[in-house]
Amino acid sequence: MIPGSQTITWITSIAAIYFSAISSVRAEPSLQEGVAATPSHRQLGEKPNIVLILIDDWAWNGTPISMDPDMDNSAMPVLEMPHLESLAREGMTFRNAYASPQCSPSRVCIQTGQSSPRNGFTVFLNSGGQEYFDEKKSVGLPVISCVSDMTIDPEAVTIPEALAPLGYVSAHIGKWHMRGDPGDEGYTVHDGDTSNSPGNTVGKATRLPEDMTDPKLIDSVTERAVSFIEKQAEAKNPFFLQISHYAMHEGRECPHRLREKYAKTPAVQAYYKAIGETAETIRRKQDPAIWLGMGEHLDDSIGRVLSKLEDTSASENTFVVMLSDNGYRHSFLPGQTQPMHGKKWWLWQGGIRVPMLIRGPGIAAGSRFEGNVINYDLLPTFLEWAGGNPDSLQDIDGISLASYLSGTEPTEAFLNRSLYFHYPHNRTSMPHSAIVAGSWKVMHFYNEPELPMLFDLRTDEAETNNVAEVRRRKHRLLYQDLMGYLKDVGARMPKPNLDFDRQAYEQTEVFEDRLPYAAFNGKRNLAEDEK
Repeated sequence: MIPGSQTITWITSIAAIYFSAISSVRAEPSLQEGVAATPSHRQLGEKPNIVLILIDDWAWNGTPISMDPDMDNSAMPVLEMPHLESLAREGMTFRNAYASPQCSPSRVCIQTGQSSPRNGFTVFLNSGGQEYFDEKKSVGLPVISCVSDMTIDPEAVTIPEALAPLGYVSAHIGKWHMRGDPGDEGYTVHDGDTSNSPGNTVGKATRLPEDMTDPKLIDSVTERAVSFIEKQAEAKNPFFLQISHYAMHEGRECPHRLREKYAKTPAVQAYYKAIGETAETIRRKQDPAIWLGMGEHLDDSIGRVLSKLEDTSASENTFVVMLSDNGYRHSFLPGQTQPMHGKKWWLWQGGIRVPMLIRGPGIAAGSRFEGNVINYDLLPTFLEWAGGNPDSLQDIDGISLASYLSGTEPTEAFLNRSLYFHYPHNRTSMPHSAIVAGSWKVMHFYNEPELPMLFDLRTDEAETNNVAEVRRRKHRLLYQDLMGYLKDVGARMPKPNLDFDRQAYEQTEVFEDRLPYAAFNGKRNLAEDEK
């Protein structure tokens, strides 16, 4: 932490770096003219459908699919998801897919094709007002964090708004969690301004209720999704369908039959024994059998959607994308170590790396993609699939993946492009930012701005070895890139707390909670991640 005597130096250093960054005029996002031309009926019949299945809170290694075949801990084999595995066999698995560290910002990135620092929706937290800084949540902390935008910018072009001129009908089923009305963003069919609450169907119950009928709303979400597919197939409309499940968000729920199945597995039995519980005594929110059952129930839903595409003869002309909204940390199975550092709310790899699969026309079965991709790449990709021009989208950060998915070799520029992450908030974690460029990553914590952090992900994916001191030029260039970008897009920046008492702070619980994920010099002990 920065002692009080260094506060002025801290402010001066940050201000000099921040305001010396390259500036540019921020254009308003819009579609260029010419894209809105109505396609012919023949063209409509040839356009592919797009189904995005967005999963809530799912770690990179939380599926039964190996994100990296050479890493034993890049999958969760005890979880049975045959339909998801079929999707992987028939399509492409992405080793290096990135998202946001929290669900709502990730959803906004997907809709707008913009990074979180650009769109300003960096957390689902503040509930009103026009303030810049979040003083209330920063009392006693070293950095005063920022507020966040509360809705999607009305002038941002969303996925359905980009696809509508090309004849697409769009639906959003399930969790929205971005405030506002999905209908205002171009969705013809939607469930309204939903948050986590509808998916927590049993409230604070410590056990699964005997009369549970629709855990996590998986069945009802699926029924509405397949109904939409049927109607669009009958009308011969090309469509975009986003199925945003409430699973795998905590508040674990699943059918009793699946809970009973997984409670009997050796891995779960070993977990019960390790914590001194049994299948009869463990609480619902602690029970891995319920989480695993929720995963298999989710897979049943995916299977129903895939079957409906087959039944309506739409399967061969439909892109199916599966993605998680943020990274997570599933640490309840004995013997399964975590391959990534950090968790949800943090910009360490564990908070922003996610599982991702795509199946569709022109995508080779069983293929893998090694380059970095990110959630804000989806909008331009979808637009190109639909026959539009991704270059017509103004003021976005995403790049269309369409050509790479069909077999084009990625360029060096693409493989080494910069991905930007910004979390200027005091909520669970602390204000920090990150940049990933190729295999290099810079982490920057605003409470320790003079501590440089650089990681080579090729050899250190767990981020154990800070090489900033031996690769100073590399760190400097990436750090300048990050700060220049944040300035360029008008990102909100935190500020030091002039009343900060370091000694008092280090005696608090929040300090202890943050310590395992704080900035560090040199090397850290990988074994600490398993505590």
